[in-house]
Amino acid sequence: MPRILSAATAVPPHVLHRQDAKQFAKAFFASGHVDIDRLLPVFDSADIDRRYICNPLDWFTSPKSFREKNDDYIHWSVELGSQAATLALNRAGLKPADVDYLIFVSTTGLATPSIDARLIGHMGMGEHTRRTPIWGLGCAGGVAGLSHAHHHALGHPKSITLLVAVELCSLTFHFGDKSKSNLVASALFGDGAAAAVVGGNLVEGDGLEILDTESTLWPGSTDVMGWDFEADGMQVVFSKDIPSIVLRESKRNITDFLARQELTLDQIGFFVAHPGGAKVIAAYEEALSLGPGVMQGARDVLREYGNMSSASMLFVLDRLLAEDQLRAGERGLATALGPGFSSELVLLER
Repeated sequence: MPRILSAATAVPPHVLHRQDAKQFAKAFFASGHVDIDRLLPVFDSADIDRRYICNPLDWFTSPKSFREKNDDYIHWSVELGSQAATLALNRAGLKPADVDYLIFVSTTGLATPSIDARLIGHMGMGEHTRRTPIWGLGCAGGVAGLSHAHHHALGHPKSITLLVAVELCSLTFHFGDKSKSNLVASALFGDGAAAAVVGGNLVEGDGLEILDTESTLWPGSTDVMGWDFEADGMQVVFSKDIPSIVLRESKRNITDFLARQELTLDQIGFFVAHPGGAKVIAAYEEALSLGPGVMQGARDVLREYGNMSSASMLFVLDRLLAEDQLRAGERGLATALGPGFSSELVLLER
C-alpha cells in the first residue's frame, strides 16, 4: 500500500503569545462591545499559549487592502511551503527533482499561477512535475490532501507525491470588523506550513501505510463553515454548533468507515486529528469514548501553534512520526472537518 515516508513543518517569524493577543483584542474590539471584558476569556478557554504570524502585531492596527494581504499570502506561501517541503524531502532521503506529483492545499489566499507552479520553479522540481492545487477545503484540506496522494500512488506505484499545505489565517483579519466572530477568530487562528511525502508501494522506505480513505458531505450544512467575500478580503464563517455536530455525527461516521475494513474503534491505537479548537477536541473524546492522552498530539499542537486550518493535522502527523513510539501493525485514524460541512478520514497503519 502507499505510505507516508516523512513529514515536516515551518512557521513564520513572529510569535504571538496569548496575553499579547488578548491585550490587542481588548483595545481593538472595545469600540464594538461595551462588555469587552466579558468576551476576553475566550483567549484563555481556547487553550492556546502561542501562535506564529507573518507580520508583527502592529501590522494589524491599520486597514489593509485585499491586494496587500494577498501579495503577502503569495510571498509567504512560497517561502514557508518550500521550507517545509525541503525538510520533508530531506527526511525521506529525496531531492526536489525526485517529485513526480505535487499537491498544494490552501484556503487563505488566491494565486494564479497557483502556488504549486511557483513552488516547482522555486525548488527546482522537474518541468514535467504533475500538480494539483486544492482550494476551499479549509481545515479538512490536510487529510483530503493525504487521500488524494494515496489514490494517485495506487495508480502509480513507483511515484513520489509531495503534499504541501500552507495556511496564513492572520492575513484574513478584517480591520473594520468588530464582530464577536472576528474576536473569536483572533483567539484561535495562526499561520503555518507543513508537508508530507507519500510513496507508492514500489518505493523503498519506512513510514505509515495508508489503508483506506473516505469523504463525507452532510446535506444542508453549507452555512456551518466557510468564507464571506468582502471588498477588503475573506471573512471567516464558523458556527458555534461545530462541537455539537461532532458529538452527533462523528461516531457513526467513523464506525461506518472502519466497518468497511472490518475494524472497530477499540482497534484504533492512535489519532491524527485536526485540532480545530479545545471544544472540538473534547467533543471527539466524548463522542468516541477516548481514553486519556489519545488526543494529546492534537492538544499540544493547538496549544503551541493555534488552529492553522489544513496544515494543523500535518503538524500532528509530524510530531507523531518524530516520536516514533508506534508499534508495528498499530492502526490509526487521521480525521478533520471542513466547509461543506464535511469530514475527511484516512486509515493508517504502522
